[in-house]
Amino acid sequence: MNLKNRPSRFLSAVLGLALLTGFAAAQERGGTLNLIVQPEPISLNPGVNRLGPATFVGSKIYDALLSYSANSIEPVPRLAESWTISEDGKTYVFKLRRGVTWHDGKPFTAKDVAFSIGEFLPVQHARSKDLRAEIERIETPDDLTVVFVLKAPYPGFLRSLNTAVVPAHKYEGVTDLRNAPANAEFIGTGPFKVAEWKKGSIIRLVRNENYWDTGKPYLDGIDFQIVPDANSRAIAFETGQVDVLRAGDVENFDIPRLAALEGVKTSEAGWEFLQPIGYVHLNNRNPALANVKVRQAIVQAIDRDFIINTIFAGYGKPINGPFSRYSAYKDTSVETTYAFDPQKAAALLDEAGYKVGADGTRFTLRLVPLPYGELWSRQAEYLREALGAVGIKVEIASVDVAGWFKRLTTFDYDIAQNFVYTTADPGIGISYAYTTVKGDNAGSTGGNINSYSNPDVDALLLEGAHERDESKRKQIYSKVQRILSRDVPMVWTHDIVFPTLYRDKVQDLITTALGTDDNFASVWLKK
Repeated sequence: MNLKNRPSRFLSAVLGLALLTGFAAAQERGGTLNLIVQPEPISLNPGVNRLGPATFVGSKIYDALLSYSANSIEPVPRLAESWTISEDGKTYVFKLRRGVTWHDGKPFTAKDVAFSIGEFLPVQHARSKDLRAEIERIETPDDLTVVFVLKAPYPGFLRSLNTAVVPAHKYEGVTDLRNAPANAEFIGTGPFKVAEWKKGSIIRLVRNENYWDTGKPYLDGIDFQIVPDANSRAIAFETGQVDVLRAGDVENFDIPRLAALEGVKTSEAGWEFLQPIGYVHLNNRNPALANVKVRQAIVQAIDRDFIINTIFAGYGKPINGPFSRYSAYKDTSVETTYAFDPQKAAALLDEAGYKVGADGTRFTLRLVPLPYGELWSRQAEYLREALGAVGIKVEIASVDVAGWFKRLTTFDYDIAQNFVYTTADPGIGISYAYTTVKGDNAGSTGGNINSYSNPDVDALLLEGAHERDESKRKQIYSKVQRILSRDVPMVWTHDIVFPTLYRDKVQDLITTALGTDDNFASVWLKK
């Protein structure tokens, strides 16, 4: 096997790690970091559930093969110590860290990586299923070596490996991986272990004394407070009961006031890898929403500037396509811009054959709101009002997080709110969101839950995911953006700005492109 070591990539990874671990003399051990998780997660295992709350907590419990450096988003070693890539871009060889153990004391080996990526994760997630389809075979020549042989070059491969690695030994003999008892045991290799989960109150993590990165983590533990309403969460931060606030923990209009408190710092960094975008999903399986004129009407009936400036209090950027402002592939020059224009929206609905009836409505849509608090409830009310103004009756069907997840992944909705991490490589986040899905998508996080289908887009996404020439890739994804922005398979409401507020005693909170979804091994408290 002809392998080519990539010194520039590896050097970047080593330098990134050095930056993360520098100035050790100034760092202090001890203390508990107090956070909020909102809403309460369904699971603490991001291998089982990849929604925001689960990844926020679970990333501290489960390490991944790689992390990613701030800004440049270059891969940084975690459970993988080094890697090489073959000349043809199809073979990746990873050398794993020696001496890593699971929280139950069992050794971490290549078998765990092969099981996680080859068997476990594809059952749980659409993105992992797509990744597995790229892999011809996984080899484990020894306990500390994993070889991935791909079917074709796949440039996004290294940026697909921030997923949780789970313990293979806990699943021996298990056939139903989705419902395995081990899914609720939360045994990881990460810097923190689960000490307590008191439902509706607190999730308490404690230091993993046997963590592979000597001397880390610096914290004694992390307490994730579960606080039911935004006002109480704001008070908890204001009174010092909580050290950090992430966007969504409090009302956006409260952020400037809280940021102005003495000893509070603010950062908008840490989203370079995840690249979140606000969505209003449109179920293209609904006959009305399958009509492109209806979708174009809906986007022009919604005042997205109002959503950004009023509902989200300015924490967002305008967007007219599927790519985040962080994306190296974004091409605004090819995007179709649909301005807020209710009269034009009404005319398009007329053209599509949906005239206003005697009751003043054209048709009815069920809206499933994102159950993440008051902010999203307020947006849902606005959507009902805005669409009602052009004759579309909206019925709000509120459900809890589990119900929302099931509704969307089984297409049991008409329109729905969401925000999605589109990720740094379009071969991952864009392909899975817009490639034609056949059948029921239940059990996966995301996927093409709009059920949009366009053979031209399918072909371009397939080509872009495997093109190694960067200039050609950009041309391919420009074509994708041209088509999608015209077809509006969903409404992109805003390119999300997620500020993080934290007390100045909290040090090294955001040091990678994963932001607060990183493992917090390097976070410390100044006394």
